[in-house]
Formats: sequence, structure tokens, C-alpha cells
Amino acid sequence: MTTVALFVLLFACMLLGVPIALALGLSSIATILMFSNDSLASIALKLFESLSRHYTLLAIPFFIMSSAFLSTGGVAKRIIRFATSVVGHIKGGVAMASVVACMIFAAVSGSSPATVAAIGSICIVGMNKVGYPQSFGAGVITTAGTLGILIPPSIVMLVYSAATEVSAARMFMAGFLPGLMMGFMLMIAIYVVAYFRKIPSQPWTGFKEIFVSGWSAMGGLMLIIIVLGSIYGGIASPTEAAAVSAVYAFAVAIFGYRDIGPLKNQPWKKEGEGTASMIGRNVWQVLYALPKCIVDKDVNKVLVDASKVSIMLLFIIANAMLFAHVLTTERIPHHLAEIIVELGLSPWMFLVVVNLLLLAAGNFMEPSAILLIMAPILFPIAEKLGIDPIHLGIIMVVNMEIGMLTPPVGLNLFVTAGITGKSMGWVIKAALPWLLLMLVFLGFITYIPQISLFLPEFIDKLHGY
Repeated sequence: MTTVALFVLLFACMLLGVPIALALGLSSIATILMFSNDSLASIALKLFESLSRHYTLLAIPFFIMSSAFLSTGGVAKRIIRFATSVVGHIKGGVAMASVVACMIFAAVSGSSPATVAAIGSICIVGMNKVGYPQSFGAGVITTAGTLGILIPPSIVMLVYSAATEVSAARMFMAGFLPGLMMGFMLMIAIYVVAYFRKIPSQPWTGFKEIFVSGWSAMGGLMLIIIVLGSIYGGIASPTEAAAVSAVYAFAVAIFGYRDIGPLKNQPWKKEGEGTASMIGRNVWQVLYALPKCIVDKDVNKVLVDASKVSIMLLFIIANAMLFAHVLTTERIPHHLAEIIVELGLSPWMFLVVVNLLLLAAGNFMEPSAILLIMAPILFPIAEKLGIDPIHLGIIMVVNMEIGMLTPPVGLNLFVTAGITGKSMGWVIKAALPWLLLMLVFLGFITYIPQISLFLPEFIDKLHGY
């Protein structure tokens, strides 16, 4: 009876158009008050504990802040220039460069919509100028942008880790090879399409341009080394690395590239200036500008936007944790696990059911909410069937990627529609062929576990575990 009431209330709220966070909280609170002896005070305590006891969740606002500074600054332009210098001369090279840029930006942002917004606002127009149909460019960017939640660091992976208490560092390791694989699959498809459509490639710009553009993009590229290197090397936890990334992104955007903040558009070196005077002047400028950041409009806007996103996401997580608490108290995952085992479903059949369930949910719900609701239910069943929790996590993340491309709640579709000024129907049609490729990729990830597990197991061996 409790289970029925919980899910009936949840779906009733969703059908009435109640925001998902409130739907989760209201259904959980109503169920507790009707079928439990807990008081309102204990519910408030559980909401507080749901966030305070999960240290990993602290990384989310830090990564969101890091992404906000890098999206606002000129990091995306420099990454695109570097990617174009590397692969732009290949058939379909400009579109491939867009994918490479998305892969790199995904590794510094952890957010799919941020990747689409930062890279798409430049690359869709750029591809159209050199002969690509606008729908082709929009489809590529909308799909490649989903790498923002697969290539580490990933906010969605942090949410899964908090919901299941698996290692966030191992989840990050597991997402690295699937992210590269998906990027290469997109580039192969682009090459084939460009070959048959006879889309011209760009001239080879030479190794000098690669080095120059690589040095220009080094501010963003170094963040990948700092974050992933410190996590994989055992130097820092994901939360500590996230805090460092936020400070580093702030410094790069304001004092390094100077695209926002008090030093906006001020050159590092003036014509005819000596090295010693240049260093002295820049040191003085940085010291002078640091306190002025507090009142700078650009910096404050980035901080406010990042805070809004963080608060929204953490509010969803807190309510979803309360929902998960009700599930656990009523032993719903345990009972479902027993039913699945009694039905005699093999692991591969169970994974088919998981994919169908998650693909359906992705049409109507935000990824973090889906993970927080479904992970506590699916996790114990997968354990009983011998499915690795890390492998299950990557399967769920890939399903969330596909959910970013499916209406009516596909976030990437909305971002692309905003960038291009086109209708949602036009964007959905542009993304449809790439969505089919994503379904093939999901099949590989689901039934070849070593794609996800190779790197975590390899690093465990290096560390002697």
C-alpha cells in the first residue's frame, strides 16, 4: 500500500506539471505522514542529512562554477582553433574538429548543455560557412555535446555515486574510454557523410599552427591534467579536485585570458615593452584587479548563474534522496530484486529492461532526477545478478545522454534551438540520425563491460589493489 501511494502521488504531481523536485518531495512527505510515525521535524532532518552526509556532492557546485567561468571566457574559441588545426584538413574535418572540441570541453566542464552552448554557438555557424548544411552541424553539436556527462569529470556521475555510494573516482575512470569511443564513432560517421556529400576539407595549416593554437588553448587544457591527473594519481579526491578546478577556472578566465573581469581585453605585453617591465606591470595589474572582482558585473553574473544552477540541482538531489529514503525504508528495491531473481531473468535480459525503462524515463525527466530515483532500485538487483555497479553506472549515464536528445525534455535540443533560432521540430529532425548512432553505441556499452571496466581495473592493478 505504501509503495502504491508513493508512486501514485509522484506521477500525479508530474502529470499536473509540478516541478520534479517538488513532486519528489511532496510524494515522499505525504507518504511518510500517512504511513509512518515520523514527524515533520524528522523529515527536515532527513533532508539536511541527505546532502550533508554525501561528501561527494560538494564537488557539484565547484564543477558548475568552473564550467561557468570557462563557458563565459574565451576557452571554447581557443579549444576550437586547436581542434581545427589538428583534424581540420581531413574529409569532414571541420565537423570532426567540433567533436574534438566537444570532447575537450566536456573534460573541463562536466556539463552537457554547457558544452553545446559553448562549442555550438561558434561551430554551427562555422560549419555552415564552409559548406555544411546547418541541420548537419546542429545534429553533430547536439549529439557531441552529450559527451559533457560521459567524459570525466561529470556531474551526472557524481550524482550516481552519491545515490549508490560507489567510488566517484572509479566512475570517472570508467567514463574515459566510452567517451573516446563515442567521439571516434561520431567522427567516422562524419567522414562517411562528408565523403558521399563531397563536403570540402580545409587546407593543412602545418605543425606551427598546431603548436601555436595548442599553446593558446593551454589554459583550458591544463585543467584536464590538473583535475583528472590529481584524481587518477591518487593525489586528490574528486571533491578536492573540483575545488581546485573552480579556483583555476576563475584565475584563467579573469587573469589569464582576460575575457571577463577588471582586466578585460587588456594585453599581457605592450609594444616595445621589455620582459622585466611586462612582468612587473602584470603582477601589479593582477594585485590591483583582485579586489575589484568583488564588484565586477561580469564576474558577479557568472557567480550568480552558477549559484542558481547549483541550488536548483542540489534541491532536486535533496528531495530525491528523501524519496530514496522512503524506498529503502519500505524495502522496495529488496522486494523487486527478489521478484527479478525469482523470474529467472538473465543479466542480459535484465539490462534490456533497464535500457527500455531508462530510455522511456529520459523522455520526461531530468537526468539527475532519473538517476536518484532509479539507481537505488536497480543497484541491488544488478548486484544480485552479478553486474558490476560501475558498469551499471556507465549504462545509466549513456541512457541519460540519449535522454538529452529526446523530446519533450531533451536539454540539448532546447540549447541548440536557442543557438540556431530554429524550432524544436527542426532540431529534433537534425539530431535524429545521430540518435540512431547513439543507440548502437548504447548496445556496445551494455554488452561489452570491459569498455567501461578496463581502465578502473587497470589502475587498481597499478595501485596494487
